[in-house]
Amino acid sequence: MPRRFFRKFAVKRELFRDKWWLAPFDHLLHDPNLWSIRRRTVVPAFAAGLFVAYLPFPGHMLTAALLAIALRVNIPIAVASVWVSNPLTIGPMFYLAFQVGQQLLGEAPQPFEFELSIAWLLDGFIYIWQPLLLGSVLLGAILSLIGYIGLDILWRASIADYVAKRRARSQS
Repeated sequence: MPRRFFRKFAVKRELFRDKWWLAPFDHLLHDPNLWSIRRRTVVPAFAAGLFVAYLPFPGHMLTAALLAIALRVNIPIAVASVWVSNPLTIGPMFYLAFQVGQQLLGEAPQPFEFELSIAWLLDGFIYIWQPLLLGSVLLGAILSLIGYIGLDILWRASIADYVAKRRARSQS
């Protein structure tokens, strides 16, 4: 089931051959592992995307694609799994990461005012970056581990079910 599910959304690497802006990376994109729908490439790509989704900086999709190339895992799955952090979930995710980081660093809770402005980014972010980064890396690692184990179990169970059904058909 997972392979059939992911195959529906598979991206063919031939689509990227004619893109002029990818020409410098053409030699990197010909690896079949970057596009294949196999358990050994999809499961780690899913976990890598979940880890990158928790990092508190912009450019998640690009970071996930570069990490997938470095790890030689499925690029589209890594990029798609980054969307766990979307405009609805990113606030609670980073608040939880900040709280966890603050607890791990042993800092006393300090109230801060969030304001969507450049001035706050330059002045206010300096006080929260350490607990936010620590909590984000820790929770990203935990989420990616849970995602890796969960998808791997689901994939293996699907294969076992497929094999059992095939054996039952051949015996009848």
